[in-house]
Amino acid sequence: MPSVALLGATGLVGRHCLDLLASDRSFERIVAIARRKFAEATAPRVEAQIVDVEHLEQRPDLFRVDQVICALGTTIKAAGGSKSKFREIDLEIPLTAAKLALKEGARHYLLVSALGANAQSRIFYNRVKGELEDALRTLGYRSVTIVRPSLLLGDRAEFRLGEEVAKRLAWIVPGRYRPIHARAVAAALVRSAKEDVPGLRIIESDRIRADYLSPQ
Repeated sequence: MPSVALLGATGLVGRHCLDLLASDRSFERIVAIARRKFAEATAPRVEAQIVDVEHLEQRPDLFRVDQVICALGTTIKAAGGSKSKFREIDLEIPLTAAKLALKEGARHYLLVSALGANAQSRIFYNRVKGELEDALRTLGYRSVTIVRPSLLLGDRAEFRLGEEVAKRLAWIVPGRYRPIHARAVAAALVRSAKEDVPGLRIIESDRIRADYLSPQ
């Protein structure tokens, strides 16, 4: 039974990942890494680690696991409008975690990226996501799984007007671009961790919808 570290355990996708991992006996040990305390930390086999994620290099012990699921991410708005802060959270911290885990013996890194991720994109958000994907490919992991969801739906702490508009217009949006529920993204990550297939695996949003979306 593998051990897994979950980075971003209190985020929209991360919360669902933690719920699925904790209820699945296939995982022997779950290290849930977050910046603040959370109720789900009391689940069996879950080791809650409240840390300063900006200084993960001080805690390499957190990544002595078989697999890492990275569900860490933000928006430009949440980053205070700072592109450098966004880049730190969405690229530098996940990459630091990947390097630490590889050094500690992890074999599989699973990432929540984004639809349209491309290091050559003119769109800053997509470009940063693409740069992280490219960096992960070069590290030498036995397995890398990347999920690329479209707009994420789910229960957020803050109201997002764009998300509400997207919900109402979803029926006219082409399948690949339709909003996807965060639990389906989490299901894709957790199942991929269980399957633990060697090599690079990229799961686009329409494939998440077809293979992992269950009634909410």
